[in-house]
Amino acid sequence: MSRVCMLTGKKANNGYAVSHSHRRTKKLQEVNLQWKRIWWPEGNRWVKLRLSTKAIKTLERKGLSAFAREAGLNLNHY
Repeated sequence: MSRVCMLTGKKANNGYAVSHSHRRTKKLQEVNLQWKRIWWPEGNRWVKLRLSTKAIKTLERKGLSAFAREAGLNLNHY
């Protein structure tokens, strides 16, 4: 499975690791993803999603149904 947040769509970023002598080598900055079980009141069940930590914070503020609707995610499949 690809390392992409299911709600925000965040994914890895390309960057450089810069040494003391200023040599640059490419590196991949991965997203901090977590598997979370979240209670979905409308479906009356638990939903397991792979979310970035930023999405988890936003989820607490917006709520699961509203956030999933914005992302275009159908929670019946998860």
